[in-house]
Amino acid sequence: MTREAFTAGLVQLRAGQDIATNVKDASELIRAAVDAGARYVQTPEMTSLLVRDRERLMKLIRDEEHDQALKAFRELAAELKIWLHLGSLPMAFGDGRERIANRAFLISPDGEVVARYDKIHMFDVDLDNGESWRESRTYQPGEVAVAADLPWGRLGMTICYDLRFSALYRALAERGADFIAVPAAFTRQTGEAHWHVLLRARAIETGAFIFAAAQAGRHEDGRETYGHSMIVDPWGEILAEAGVEPGVVTAEIRPGRVAEARRKIPVLQNGRRFAVASDEPVHLGEVPR
Repeated sequence: MTREAFTAGLVQLRAGQDIATNVKDASELIRAAVDAGARYVQTPEMTSLLVRDRERLMKLIRDEEHDQALKAFRELAAELKIWLHLGSLPMAFGDGRERIANRAFLISPDGEVVARYDKIHMFDVDLDNGESWRESRTYQPGEVAVAADLPWGRLGMTICYDLRFSALYRALAERGADFIAVPAAFTRQTGEAHWHVLLRARAIETGAFIFAAAQAGRHEDGRETYGHSMIVDPWGEILAEAGVEPGVVTAEIRPGRVAEARRKIPVLQNGRRFAVASDEPVHLGEVPR
């Protein structure tokens, strides 16, 4: 594993309800990122299909073996000789389950899938503007955190709403993640309120680079996403940020900055395990339950 600098590229999309169109749009932007020097390219959550209607979604998706979007992106990674991180694709299970996976794929320069991650935390919320989301009605939550090795360091994989659960990021950092991915389709309301501060906080508290490719704008299914794809360094500095239109942002990544940040503020070393006392009185000499 080398610690040399490399260029990371983030693809910002406005995916719709036609898989072929989404693959075409994403592929063009992936090529643009590579033309800008990117050797690792990340796309947003739901790269191939953004459909809110559950019945329509279930008719369109396939399992991993038969998913044409995954096939096309694997071929593209091999052609361009890049590490391609698909933020996620909606993926049917092969055993006939009614729910599906919100699954990220890390593809090597030879076109092989080297890591998969199923989104753990489901976005089940009711927002002030009337939006109501129940991802758990459609998606099967993942149960395993995933980190995979790139040539320049270890990559922790998360998706969108995972961002609000800091314990996941701490666990990935403790297992050696130098970079943590947060591909997303953040709603405009929650993005305006929390996107920047949460991404910077996750970078600062883990001492890791954050790569967050996002969906942006008003989509065919009526939802509106926040955009602002972002690369944040381990000290919390924003190295690159998109706006609200589809496009590409890139930044030079110096992996050595991870060790520098963790040496200055060694939170991973200084952290301690602890018990939480119950509400009941604790007498001297007793261990809290």
